[in-house]
Amino acid sequence: MQTLLVEFGMGSSLRRGDYTQAAKRAVQDALWHNSINLAELFGFDKTDMQIRLDVGVQKPDEVDAEVLKSVFPYGDVTVHVTRGGLDVPRPEGTGNPTIMANVALSVGFNMERADG
Repeated sequence: MQTLLVEFGMGSSLRRGDYTQAAKRAVQDALWHNSINLAELFGFDKTDMQIRLDVGVQKPDEVDAEVLKSVFPYGDVTVHVTRGGLDVPRPEGTGNPTIMANVALSVGFNMERADG
């Protein structure tokens, strides 16, 4: 894959302690930052897009990758979840922490070199 675009996002789950929801909001944040029509620019169909999604949260095992994939309307999405992000304890010390997730979204295509 030749990476052509990288976008970043941040999302949170304020009260529910939901790592998937925080990550989903981070993906939406990253997607809403750009309106570049890469497929058309390079003469590809949107379904040809190769999308690598890197997600950082404190509890990677609690993220449902299939939910994150469902945010994308097209393209071949690969999700990699690692430890990162931030859990912020509640001031009163009880209940779920505020969860912050970070994502890096890389988009590209399988391209042939113009010079062979």
